[in-house]
Formats: sequence, structure tokens, C-alpha cells
Amino acid sequence: MQQVPFLSLITFLPLFGMIIILLLPKSNEKAIKSVSIIITGIQVVLAGMIWSMYNYSLGGINNQATYQFVEKFRWIEIATVSWLGTIKVDYFMGIDGLSAPLLFLTALISFIAAISSWKIDHSLKGYHAMYLLLVTGMVGVFVSLDLFLFYIFWELMLLPMYFLIGIWGGPRKEYAAIKFFIYTLFGSVFLLLVMIGLYLSATETLANGTKVFTFNMIALMDPQNYTQTGILSPLNPNNLRFVAYIAMFVGFAIKIPMFPFHTWLPDAHVEAPTAISVILAGVLLKMGTYGILRLNFPIFPEITQQLVWWIALFGAINIIYGALCAMAQKDFKKLIAYSSVSHMGFVMLGMASLNTAGISGAVFQMFNHGTITAMLFLIVGVIYDRAHTRGLDDFGGLAVQMPIYTGFVSFAFFAAIGLPGLSGFISEAFVFLGAFSNVQIRVITVVSTLGILLGAGYMLWTLQRVYLGKLNEKWNKLPDLDFREYAMLVPLAVIILILGVYPSFMLDLMNSSVNTMVTFMAKSQTFFSSIQF
Repeated sequence: MQQVPFLSLITFLPLFGMIIILLLPKSNEKAIKSVSIIITGIQVVLAGMIWSMYNYSLGGINNQATYQFVEKFRWIEIATVSWLGTIKVDYFMGIDGLSAPLLFLTALISFIAAISSWKIDHSLKGYHAMYLLLVTGMVGVFVSLDLFLFYIFWELMLLPMYFLIGIWGGPRKEYAAIKFFIYTLFGSVFLLLVMIGLYLSATETLANGTKVFTFNMIALMDPQNYTQTGILSPLNPNNLRFVAYIAMFVGFAIKIPMFPFHTWLPDAHVEAPTAISVILAGVLLKMGTYGILRLNFPIFPEITQQLVWWIALFGAINIIYGALCAMAQKDFKKLIAYSSVSHMGFVMLGMASLNTAGISGAVFQMFNHGTITAMLFLIVGVIYDRAHTRGLDDFGGLAVQMPIYTGFVSFAFFAAIGLPGLSGFISEAFVFLGAFSNVQIRVITVVSTLGILLGAGYMLWTLQRVYLGKLNEKWNKLPDLDFREYAMLVPLAVIILILGVYPSFMLDLMNSSVNTMVTFMAKSQTFFSSIQF
């Protein structure tokens, strides 16, 4: 079965759907909407098949032989007469324990958001074509093992997201779309410069023994593949690795978004349609932390070790600052947006631990945040579709009128708080366990626990203001959930509950790769300390 190109299928299937949509008459609105749901539904099936065949014992990270579902062939090759020699780019895909959970998350959230998109009522062909193009870009990021290919998928997401916010968003949609585009493009320029620098600093040995410059992400992780003259080589005493690390880190930090690069996110969330907010929170934010884990940590392990205190500090700032901002909001959607900023801080804190418990908690938190925050944005969308307002002070007592909906709200709120028995508790517990084990960041870890109290504060306060107490008579005719909304919320609730009760289902998937990363970075530290200039 593994001879089937599963990763190419799951990546480019949405493009096939996009072509079908473009060929359909615009008057056939039901067919256009159905294509998006069917295509993303097939992606969920493919992701499930990949998960079922995944070998939990293989580690990936720095060894191609331990990646799974690998597809590799020469994509671009140009022979030059200059010192560059032959420029080669491979079509190189594969997954390990870091990318497999996020691949499944992307397929799941894309399917849920496609169901949510059923409410879009104008320019349907353009919306769903852009939506499926966006899905291809997101999946491609998580399966790419060639840096050139990774960058193409990373950039591919910019255009559809810009239009999805700028055309189908709220009153200030143009402002939010342009702000998102400029911020992200700014980070992409840094990524491009570092990518070129890495390419010109490391070589890969071909089957015929020839050494050529490489975009191979696995080859870039081995410090012995770098030439002594490469500007980003650890063997070059005048190298610019520290500068490159910061540039690449900022490029990814904008996507997280890390303070102070976070200001694009609340505007984008508030103006975006509900489905696109779900995609933003559920998948796009994870690409920043995934990029740091996949590229910054293993390619620049010595710089990572030097900067873990700062990574933890910015994680703590995200946690506390995001929670305080959420507490001050009167717009329901903006409150959830700032809660995303806060919860992504837990991911950064876990990454900074540089140990198995902390990094496992960080990767698990990425998945859990994707499902929980997607559920929260869907909940906001449900009430906005009925009342056409998101003001927290505009409601009151909705539990009386919409009891089933309020049950899902309470479930999602307690999952976000980190209630034991739900998935958010497990990932946050592992983050704090790993971070506290690292003496360098122990004080920051203790301070970060304040975020748990603040999170409980703004979530419970919101629950009280909107859903408890006497019903505002203005809303005494609001209907409860319909079938489409059950279809969106039930799968997420089931996953949150299952992973809260039996987290090994996910932790086992990533454990071998996380251990491999921790061991590899420790060995790389030994190599760097042995270099004498």
C-alpha cells in the first residue's frame, strides 16, 4: 500500500476539486459547495489511512530512511557554467512524528471549515476555488522535505487567504487582508534569504559521488555537510548563523503569531468569515511553530541552545499578554483570537524545554489548540449567524433558549481552560512538566502558570455574561443547533474527549520522533563544542 503516492494525493486532491469547481456553472451553487465538502472529506479518509499504516517506531528528523510515505525524484535540474555547478531541486515529501499529527489536523479542520462554508452566499465559485487552493498550500507545508518545495507551499497560502479575507470578510476586510499579507510577506522575505544562504552553504553527495549544493532539509541538518566557505556553515569562523537563525525565527514567529508580531491576527479573525477563522486558528498558526521545530531547531542547534531562555520568555509573554487582552474584549470573536495568542505561547514554552516531555507537550498542544479553537470559532459563528452581533454585552441567558448549543459552548470553554479529562489538560501538563525540568527556564515556567488562571477568568466570565442568568427577551426566538452545525461540532468534541481520556493515541504517534530530535540536538551540541577555530 505504501507504493501509493499518498502524500501527493492528499496534497493535490484539492487542486483537482478546484478545477471541477471552475468548470461548474456558477448557478449550480449546491454542486459547488458539495465539491469542497467531498474533496476535503476524501482528504480526511486519506489522512486516516496514512495514520493507520504509520509505523510508530520510526523517528524521522535527520534520517531519510526513518521517514515514511517518502516520495522523491528530481524536479528541477539546471547545469550552469559558474561556480554554482548544477542547481537541483527535488520533489521530496515524507512525514514523521512531528508532521503526521498536523497532517491529520489539517485534513480534519479543512473538512469542518468546508461544512462551515455552506453559509457563504455570494461569488461561490471564487470562494471555493480559493479555499481549495489554500488547503493544498497548508498540506504541502507539512509534507515537504525539500526547502525549495516547502517555500513554494508556504507562499502559496498567501494569495488565497488574502482574497478569502479581502472579498468575503467583514466591514474592514480590505484593511485586515492587506495587514495579513504585508506581515506574512515580510516574514517570507526573511525565509527566502535564509533559504538561499543555506543552499549555498551545504552540499549533498549524489549517487555518482558528485557533491552539489542542496535544498534537502535532512541534509541541511547534518553539520558535516557544510562547506568551510559557506556563510552559514558552522565550520566558517566568520559565519552568519546567528543572524540567519533570528531571520528565520522571525519569519515563523509572525505566523504563530508571537508578540510583538501578533497584531495582524485579531483583525484577520474579526473580519474573516467563520470558516476562514477556523482555518487560521486551527492550522495556519501551527505552521509557525512547526517551521521552528522542523528547521530552526535541527539546522541551528547551537543557536537554539543559546536562545532557549528568550524563546521561553516570549512564550510567557504570549501566554499572559494574550490572556489579559482577551479579558478586556467585548467582541466575542476578538476574545477567542487573543486566546489563540495566549495558548500558542504554551507551544513556545514547551519547545524551549528541549526535552521529550516539553516538546511532546508542544506538538500535542498544536493539535489540541487546533481542535479546541476551531470549535470556539464555530461557536461564535453559530450565534453570529442568528443574532448578527458578537457583542458580549448584547446577550444574556442564552442557555435558556439554546440549551444544546450552550452545552457545546461549556464543553469547548472547559477544554480551553484545560479541565482534566479533556485534551487541553494533557498537553499543558506536559508543557509545564518539560519546561520546569529545564533549570534555565524554571522561573519563567512558574510565572507562565498565571496564564491558566487568567484563561479560566475570561472564559468563565464570558460564559456567565452570554449564557447564564435571565434571558434577554430580544433573543427569545433563536433556534438551537441544526444538522449542519452538529456535523461541525460533534467530531471536534469527540476528538477532544478521546484525547483527554486516552492521550497515548496521539502521544505514541510523535514519541519516537521527539526522542530522535532531542537526542540529535544533544549530539549536534557535542559536535559544535568540538570545533576549534
